[in-house]
Amino acid sequence: MRQIKTQHISNPEVFKKQLLNWSQQFDEVVWLDSNNYDQQYSSYDAVLAVEAFTIFQTDYYDAFNQLKEYQTATKDWIFGYLSYDLKNDVEHLSSKNHDSLGFSDLFFFQPKKLFFLKGNVLETHYLNLVDEELEQDLKSVISSTVEKSEHASFSEENNIKIKLRIHKDEYFKKLNDLLSRIHRGDIYEANFCQEFYAEDTTINPFETYQELNAISKPPFATFLKVYDKYLISASPERYIKKEGLKITSQPIKGTAKRSANKIEDEALIKHLSEDSKERSENVMIVDLVRNDLSKTATRGSVKVEELCKVYTFDQVHQMISTVTSQVLESTHPIDIMKSTFPMGSMTGAPKISAMKIIEALEETKRGLYSGAVGYFSPDNDFDFNVVIRSILYNETNKYVSYSVGGAITAKSDPLKEYEECLVKAKAMRTVLEN
Repeated sequence: MRQIKTQHISNPEVFKKQLLNWSQQFDEVVWLDSNNYDQQYSSYDAVLAVEAFTIFQTDYYDAFNQLKEYQTATKDWIFGYLSYDLKNDVEHLSSKNHDSLGFSDLFFFQPKKLFFLKGNVLETHYLNLVDEELEQDLKSVISSTVEKSEHASFSEENNIKIKLRIHKDEYFKKLNDLLSRIHRGDIYEANFCQEFYAEDTTINPFETYQELNAISKPPFATFLKVYDKYLISASPERYIKKEGLKITSQPIKGTAKRSANKIEDEALIKHLSEDSKERSENVMIVDLVRNDLSKTATRGSVKVEELCKVYTFDQVHQMISTVTSQVLESTHPIDIMKSTFPMGSMTGAPKISAMKIIEALEETKRGLYSGAVGYFSPDNDFDFNVVIRSILYNETNKYVSYSVGGAITAKSDPLKEYEECLVKAKAMRTVLEN
């Protein structure tokens, strides 16, 4: 059982920084921050889960069934992640590419301490066994100081040099191979990704997150710590949410750079919204998401609430669609996740064929990249992002990595696709290489 208490916070933005700083003492941390982005489906401004009471982690084999057992038995808040390679549990697939990060395929924990911030109201959910620690914890949070500024140039000291797993000429070769498969009808679309990495490198994950979040201010920012492994994410994309009996998925497909000139920036928005290639990418994935949601939806309940709407973020403009459905109360939340995973925006269409081709052409095991981070509530609601625009770090291996990709269709121009990857990678590269 949990003790739930609420109180007023005078300065939520300062409190958020103090709360995340205070959380660094724990081995298991999930921090989710909406950065006050104006979005219709947000439940909280920020959430922090720390200090595991119970833990469940596994590789992909039978992972969803085991997660179903854990979530059902726990009947409490659980926080964690699903890696992209759980595709191997959903379908008869494999992941044999290079992996220097070493994240488990799936990890969830039941936190002893939970903080939910909405406006000026803080709600704490502490397990009974640690409830007496709340008062002292809040004093520690408020007295916590964030030493580095949001724009601290700490990476300058480390002299980080980013390497490419796939060099430019090889990227064009692989893209032309992918295009030939599309032209002969094997698939319609595939999300092809490439890794940028640094070896023998040490970073400060907390400071790196501060700087990345300050640059991007995305609606699904995440700081995840699992012992010596970290996710530092500036994700703009929601994968899937369940609230009551309503399911919401918001795939992103279509990207344009920003301009400091207001008139040019508005022209970029207009061009993206009217771009036939970008719209066709988005519509293909919307059809895929509609099909995925229909597997658990009540009859006739799958709807497209928004199609190809352009949203503006600090780094880029993005084309986002919103697809919803209704489910029966008896439908298990894990079954909804399993029937839609991996998310269509990171795979392609048809999904299974696209995943096979992706695996053959990419050089890196995706792992947590293009997976999802989020939570399940005691009443079977959930909310998960898509792990993109993210830095992954294995502290023990001294290995830092970020990956970027894009949707490849018959109309794709390899040079433009490569340039789009660089636009998406800009914030991560800026933070790491300064």
